[in-house]
Amino acid sequence: MNKKKLPGKELVFQAVMVLLFTLMLISCIYPFYYIFIASISSPDAVKRSMITWYPLEPTLANYVQVFKLNGIMNAFLVSIARTFAGTAVTLFFTSILAYTLTKNELPCRKIFYSIAIVSMYINAGLIPWYLTMRTIGLKDSFLVYILPTAVSAYSMILIKTYMESITGGIEESAMIDGAGYFTIYWRIVMPICKPVLAAIIVFTAVGQWNSWTDNLLLVNNMNLKTLQMTLLEYLNQATNVASMARTGGASAVSGAAISPFTLRMTITMVVTVPILIVYPFMQKYFINGIMIGAVKG
Repeated sequence: MNKKKLPGKELVFQAVMVLLFTLMLISCIYPFYYIFIASISSPDAVKRSMITWYPLEPTLANYVQVFKLNGIMNAFLVSIARTFAGTAVTLFFTSILAYTLTKNELPCRKIFYSIAIVSMYINAGLIPWYLTMRTIGLKDSFLVYILPTAVSAYSMILIKTYMESITGGIEESAMIDGAGYFTIYWRIVMPICKPVLAAIIVFTAVGQWNSWTDNLLLVNNMNLKTLQMTLLEYLNQATNVASMARTGGASAVSGAAISPFTLRMTITMVVTVPILIVYPFMQKYFINGIMIGAVKG
């Protein structure tokens, strides 16, 4: 009798789990879907009716209007430049530090490693960080996007753990053939560490792309503004643009072309889509890097 009841219980359990998973999936996907259909809906149609499941009078005019805003294209290029440059610099310096800390020949390497771990839990605060960046001359400099994140303690731990799982025989053979530490690091260790490095690339690139506080606090130069900061300013001005349109101000034409609501939705899509495009291609390496790098041996 027990054997006959078990399949029924398992079936109910599986049905409940599928239902819960489906509800969670919908709750995660629908907000983004709603933002998307709102961004491609006509502003006039949105004013007349509430969108729910499908766009109203689909159009790409909202995106055209957003990319016509002053400074958008320059800010877009700055964000791309900081993302690529910041990711490359972080990957190089963090990986070479991780490789150095795997060498028993390094004096006090355990102390250095402990300091790196402690730095993950201790933060001096925003004011000391601001004063330090200003003192070393990074204010209104493109390097303010790159140098402060040149080394990541968390990423270093992942890479170091992965490197320690590589057999030492490979490095010993290379040394016998006359290879130095840097040659071994660059030509042997780095290619083997591709999975964990891909995970670090995803972490770092997403952080660089989404970052805007450094721009807010340390950059006043309009030519160095990032896309996130520029769009944030327009996002905060969306209601003012609509008000000027209603009162017949100088911006009445642009205000009529795009409403505050559709402007917010379109800006959200513009900032989010690049990450959504990149992540699916890196997902395989991202998961493998995290799993392998987290388990030694």
